[in-house]
Amino acid sequence: MISKSLPDKQEVLDAIRQAAQTLGHPPSRSEFKAKSGMTEYQVLKHFPSWREAVRVAGLEPDATNIKLDDDDLLQDWGELVRKLRQIPTRDQYRREGKYSPGVFERHFGPWSAVPGKFRNFAQGKAQWEDVLALLPPATLLKRTPVSSARMESGNSLEAASHVTTSQQRHSKLNDRPTYGNPIDFRGLRHEPVNEDGVVFLFGMVARELGYMVEAVQAGFPDCEAKRQIQPGKWQRVRIEFEFESRNFRDHGHPENGCDVIVCWRHNWQDCPAHLEVVELASVIKSLAKSED
Repeated sequence: MISKSLPDKQEVLDAIRQAAQTLGHPPSRSEFKAKSGMTEYQVLKHFPSWREAVRVAGLEPDATNIKLDDDDLLQDWGELVRKLRQIPTRDQYRREGKYSPGVFERHFGPWSAVPGKFRNFAQGKAQWEDVLALLPPATLLKRTPVSSARMESGNSLEAASHVTTSQQRHSKLNDRPTYGNPIDFRGLRHEPVNEDGVVFLFGMVARELGYMVEAVQAGFPDCEAKRQIQPGKWQRVRIEFEFESRNFRDHGHPENGCDVIVCWRHNWQDCPAHLEVVELASVIKSLAKSED
């Protein structure tokens, strides 16, 4: 999470209304960002989705809110299977499909259940014979292990919490690297397990969080950046990367030499009030949710 300097809920609502008044219509996400200087992440700290934020502001989102039919969803999924010549992962469908994976999961349950639902929908229809031929046999679809199904869903942060202790009891092999839990967040397959992973992940989302990186260096602090504080106004900030926020203390860094700690996990309960903390584990949950 970002622990300081976030606009509160009322400020977000006021900014949405102001943008709508200026534009003459409810703002899109990009229009809101351009008019307010706030990022989508700052909105999603207070609301489950952009559409909900617009509704709470007393406006009706531009996007159509029609009730989708199961057949429409399955037809689009089948057409993508035909195009790819394979079952799409959740992330592939998010990029290339017409609807969001979240809509499928609300209609059919976990993402791994979609092939079986499609088989039932397409059975006996000549136009789908080529697609059915690309699917695993129905018996395999029914026997998909729960852990594999959850991993396929793409929501690996949640899936990891369902993996039983017995499934994790494997001996470590010392001749190869280890990985964090699968997250499938854009181009990153696994959670960071060290500071280098934190640096890479921050680079992926810095723009969406309102940061523009100027330099990354070996000495303290690790990074110099600028961040947008309002439309047309930017300010310089000093950033230190850590895998866990309390490593900042354990490494003996001076508290007055840095403005922001960017970490994977925020676990420093006595973190000084003037130090902002960006917890990337929370950030990517919000951003992944916004992409559904």
